[in-house]
Amino acid sequence: MEKQWKILPKPHQALVDSLSAELGVDEVLSSLLAQRGIKDFEQARHFFRPSLDELHDPFLMKGMEKAIVRMKQALDSDEKILIYGDYDVDGTTSVALVYSFIQSMTNNIGYYIPDRYSEGYGISYTSIDFAKKNGYSLIIALDCGIKAVDKVEYATQKGIEFIICDHHFPGETLPDACAILDPKQKDCEYPYKELSGCGVGFKLLQGYCLRNGIPFGQLANYLDLVCVSIAADLVPMTGENRILALHGLKRMNDAPRPGLKELIKISNCDAKELSVSDLVFKICPRLNAAGRISSGGSAVQLLVSKTVSEAVELGATIDSYNDYRKNIDGDNTSEAIKLVEEMEVNSDMKSTVLYQPDWHKGVVGIVASRLIEQFYRPTVILTRSNGMATGSARSVDEFDLYRAISACSDLLESFGGHKYAAGLSMRVENVEAFKQRFEKFVSENITDSQQVPNIKIDQEISLDHITPGFFRVLKQFEPFGPNNPSPVFVARGVHETGRSRQVGRKWEHLKLSLVMKNGGHQSIEAIAFNFGYLFTEIHKGKPFDIVFTIEENTFRGNTSIQLLVKDIRIL
Repeated sequence: MEKQWKILPKPHQALVDSLSAELGVDEVLSSLLAQRGIKDFEQARHFFRPSLDELHDPFLMKGMEKAIVRMKQALDSDEKILIYGDYDVDGTTSVALVYSFIQSMTNNIGYYIPDRYSEGYGISYTSIDFAKKNGYSLIIALDCGIKAVDKVEYATQKGIEFIICDHHFPGETLPDACAILDPKQKDCEYPYKELSGCGVGFKLLQGYCLRNGIPFGQLANYLDLVCVSIAADLVPMTGENRILALHGLKRMNDAPRPGLKELIKISNCDAKELSVSDLVFKICPRLNAAGRISSGGSAVQLLVSKTVSEAVELGATIDSYNDYRKNIDGDNTSEAIKLVEEMEVNSDMKSTVLYQPDWHKGVVGIVASRLIEQFYRPTVILTRSNGMATGSARSVDEFDLYRAISACSDLLESFGGHKYAAGLSMRVENVEAFKQRFEKFVSENITDSQQVPNIKIDQEISLDHITPGFFRVLKQFEPFGPNNPSPVFVARGVHETGRSRQVGRKWEHLKLSLVMKNGGHQSIEAIAFNFGYLFTEIHKGKPFDIVFTIEENTFRGNTSIQLLVKDIRIL
């Protein structure tokens, strides 16, 4: 599918020149900084050297004082505390963080991860019954709970209180919990609104440490868990998230906890410096696989494990879940693509809605994402679970999926999410009506440009500009993520040197050796996934333009600069 190339507007030249002079960097690097909103030396210093001292006072968050008082009361009176979180990575890291930290102060603590299939997302009645039966009087809910009005009322009737730590948008009515921490709730003056669920849990513990004289260093040991949650939940890599992710990555590279160390080893990331990209594509899918295939509780078990032997055993189990998940994902995706292709005949549909009762609930979100890659339109994938049609939705760039689903809310039993991803559930008999209503909304609201994938390009540069010195500064833009993506470049009129080749099981990828058309000084290596079909034209010596990011490639102990090619246009 052909992509649009959109080069971002150039910053004002005076600002670029000023930054170059103040920082002693070239114009390309100063332009990249300006594009990220950096205007002077002081802002650049904070960007390149994020400090834990710059974290906000946790007591600026609405409800923090109440939460700390209730938590202290529970610990002083030796109440049983249940740590509750969702089955995805943000939820399981949140639970591992708060459970591990509080466990150092009391033995009267447990954790609970709901079953994806029998309980679904968020607080469940089953979990409250479990808490009552086992004598828990306080539940600390993480990464969920902000809309659990009825569940919290049910718990109150059973003598169980809640502290809710969430980061999702609240509904019109808040649960009647003893304390609610959510920077997105009304009248919350907390300066940073984009924390992950684990990040909110971290602020709870930071507040507890401040009030009770516990050195911050004890809490900083858990930043690796916060970093994983930030990577998995794709929250903006700005402000506090950038600070927490940077220092969490340092922790993971220097002294990861046993469970994460084992995952790093299993993912073949132990021979190089770990990056956020490694977390997103290698570590997080394995943690997510636990909740998709079995129970998110096994992910928590791994993350809180204290010995190498325990971590090795649990890591192998979770890796097997991931292998199984990939097989199911592949099978369901192939079937879904075939269904869409059959529907394509004489069709001008702007959306995709598929329902297959035997698809695996744990992979429907992945299948939706795969269909976006293939057909590029808002997509809903549904399967049958507990007698309902339940599934996940994914969107294309700039199209508000949540608004589209909200327009069908009368047909739904439940839904939640945000602009680009959502979960939903409906009666099976409503699927066809939902499909028609969803398609109507999408077709009436989606623009032509939203129906074509685009690549946003930061700068046009020559390959000769990519020197070790340039890359050393570029690396300091990390950690990358939403709102601070890895810079994307375009180089015009490049040639391959004659050493390029096809790679992959089906020769579907290209390993390129490139020089500039006008006779560059030296070649540079590149990898272009799924562009193997262009090899013949490229190998004939035709010039071409490439869009790419720059990364480090470690192979057999040797590290070199490599381009990761995102698109190619033969000239």
